[in-house]
Amino acid sequence: MREITLDLDAVRLQALTWGPETGRLAVLLHGFPDTAHTWRHLGPALADEGWRVVAPFTRGYAPSAVPEDHSGHVAALMDDAVAIHARLGGGSDAVLVGHDWGATTANALAAHAENPFVAVASLSVPPFAALRTPAAVRVLPRQLRNSWYVLFNQLPLLPERHAERLVRRLWADWSPGYDAGEDLPAVLEAIADSAHRRAVFGYYRNLLRPFPRPPARYRRWAGAEMRLPAVPTLYLHGGGDGCLDPRLAVLVGPGLPPGSETHVIEGAGHFLQLEQPAAVNARIVEFLAGH
Repeated sequence: MREITLDLDAVRLQALTWGPETGRLAVLLHGFPDTAHTWRHLGPALADEGWRVVAPFTRGYAPSAVPEDHSGHVAALMDDAVAIHARLGGGSDAVLVGHDWGATTANALAAHAENPFVAVASLSVPPFAALRTPAAVRVLPRQLRNSWYVLFNQLPLLPERHAERLVRRLWADWSPGYDAGEDLPAVLEAIADSAHRRAVFGYYRNLLRPFPRPPARYRRWAGAEMRLPAVPTLYLHGGGDGCLDPRLAVLVGPGLPPGSETHVIEGAGHFLQLEQPAAVNARIVEFLAGH
């Protein structure tokens, strides 16, 4: 594993990287509340297959910078992913893997006409448009209870003041029984100062309160998160996920394009890439090899 700096037009990102510097590019995006260290199992597995793997600390998570525009819109995260592709000279065979907010970003790019990635793997958060089905209504009551934190994160100041307690609770609730002792220190370090905390909680505030609109440079990406993917997509969901109800996973498949797959990973919760790395790595490696 190495560390690199990515000087993008909108923000400076730090990233972890594995594999050859000239291999086929795989960009790995983490979620909330998490860091690039979530890919410590998948990164080496892809590198062993010859991939050039780059996993940024996404905007607002230290050691990456807080962007001057302070945007946490999905459109801004999409723009960062595309800028990483361009900055690293990614070709038409590059792929994108995302978990949680990274999955939201990957799903949205998979639905956009200017997406530079040939295939996408998303974990734990399905494409929103795939859930527009009456069957999702049966899951809604339980899911609303699980999603209390989304509304809590809209409040002024309180999420930042109670960030450590919130992070610890979410990891315990979302992946019951998983020992997050190796993960929590990195997460808390990434949001240790007030500026980074505000930026990270801004993802949620921009999601439910999208006005004012994203800065002009990001507007071409806006709205893609509500459309279905147009490139082959692998969707993985933990069978014991305490964040998003696993019953949602079975609704995803019919909305995905040809060449796509969906799988529920048993014995895993929300952070399935850490809880069942062998199973997750095998699914992703096999899928990406075919695209």
